[in-house]
Amino acid sequence: MPEENRGTSTLPTPEKTGYGPVFAVREFRAVFLAHALSLLGVVVSEIALTVLVYELTGSPLLSALVFALGFLPYLVGGTLLSGVADRFPPRRVLVVCDLVCAGCAALMALPATPVAALLVLRCVIAAVSPVFSGTRMATLTDILGDGDLFVLGRSLLRIVSQSAVLVGFGVGGILLTVVPPRGALAVTLGTFLASALLLRLGTRRRPARAGGGALVRYSLSGARQVLGDRRIRALLLLLWVPPMFVVAPEALAAAYADEIGVGTAWIGLLMCAMPVGTIAGELYAGAALSPAARSRIVLPLAGAGLLPLLLYPLHPGLGWILLVLVLAGSAGAYTLGLDRWFVDAVPEELRGRAMTVHTAGLMTIQGVGMALAGAAAEFWAVSTVVGGVGAVGTVCCVLLAVEVRRTGRTGEGEGKGAAEWPGKGPGRRPGKALEKGANIDTRDGADHDMTGR
Repeated sequence: MPEENRGTSTLPTPEKTGYGPVFAVREFRAVFLAHALSLLGVVVSEIALTVLVYELTGSPLLSALVFALGFLPYLVGGTLLSGVADRFPPRRVLVVCDLVCAGCAALMALPATPVAALLVLRCVIAAVSPVFSGTRMATLTDILGDGDLFVLGRSLLRIVSQSAVLVGFGVGGILLTVVPPRGALAVTLGTFLASALLLRLGTRRRPARAGGGALVRYSLSGARQVLGDRRIRALLLLLWVPPMFVVAPEALAAAYADEIGVGTAWIGLLMCAMPVGTIAGELYAGAALSPAARSRIVLPLAGAGLLPLLLYPLHPGLGWILLVLVLAGSAGAYTLGLDRWFVDAVPEELRGRAMTVHTAGLMTIQGVGMALAGAAAEFWAVSTVVGGVGAVGTVCCVLLAVEVRRTGRTGEGEGKGAAEWPGKGPGRRPGKALEKGANIDTRDGADHDMTGR
C-alpha cells in the first residue's frame, strides 16, 4: 500500500467492547505516547513558568497570567490558523508544531530571557496548540477510521489529558524541589523533541486534505462553514457548553474551602475529584458499553450532567461535595458518543479545520466560564454561585440537547454499522453530511480534550 494512502484496511476488527483493539494499531501507539509526553511537558512548563515569573517579579498577577495566557491565544490560533490542519500533510504539521513548542521552551530556559519574552513565548505555545490538537484529531480518523476505534482513541487521549492534570502538577512540584524553574523548562524541551521524533518515525506520511488561497482566508472560510451548518454547530455547542459550566467548582475550589472553613489540604481533593470522575466515566463507557449504548446516553448525560451541582447551596458535608464533583465529572462520558456524531457530520475535506475550531472553542469557553464564575463569586457565596451554575447550565444543556435531537439523522442500513442518531423515526431525511457521502464506518460493527493538547 503506498505510503500516502488513507486506507485503513489493516485495522483490527474489534469483536468486543474495550480499548484493546485501539492499542493494536501501531500508529496510534506512537500518537498516544507522543501525546502523553508533550502533555507532560506542557503541565511542567506551566508550573515552572508560574514559579519563575513570581521569583523574577514578586507579582501574583503576572504569575497568574501564565495560566491565563494558556487560554487566551486559543481563539486566535484556532480561527486564523485552522487551515494549516487541512492545507499541509498532517505528519509535517504535527512535527513542526512540536518543534516550534520545543524552540519556545529552549528560549524560556535561557537565563537571559526576560519576563515579557517568557509571557510572549507562552502565548506562542498556546496559539500553536489548537492547530496541533485539531490536526491530531483529524489524523486519528485516517489512522483509526471514523468509526468506534476513533471514538475510543479520542477517549484515551482525553483520559491522558485528565490524568496529566492529576499527575503533572505533582511531578512538576517534585521536579522543582530538585532543579530550578529554568531546569524544569529544559525537561519540557526534551518532552517536545521526543514527541516530534515519535510522530515523525511512528506515523505514515499522508497528503494534505485540501488547500488553496491565502491561509487566513482559507481558515476563516472553514470556520464559517463549520459554524454555518446547523447540525455541526449544534454538536459543537454541546461539546463546548457543559465544560463551560462544569469548570466553576474547580475554579472556585480555594474560595469554597475558605467558605466552609476547611484546611488548604482539602483544596487538592476538591480540584482532583472531578478529573477522577471524568476518567472513571470515560473508562467505563469505553470499556463496558457498546457503541449503540454510548450513543443512547449522549443526550441524557449532557442534559443532566450538571444537576449534582444543585446540592452545593444545601451545604452538605464535604464528603457529599466530593461525591457531587465525581458524579459531575463522570457525566463527561457523553462525549464518546458525541465524538462519533461530530466526525460523521463533518465532510472529510473540512475535518482538520473543524477539529481545530472545536479545540479552540473548547479551551476559550472554559476560560470564559472560569472568569464568569470568579466574577459572580465576588458578589455571592461560592455555594450559591455553583448551585446557580448547575441550574443555568442544566437549562442551556437541555436546550442544546433538544437542538441536537432536532438536527438528528437516520442512518441507512441500521444494524450494519449505520450511525444511530437521536430522534429516529419515519420520514426523517438523512442530513447533509450523509448526503455528501460521509463515511459511516462498518468495520467495527458499530450501531450508530484542560491543557488543550
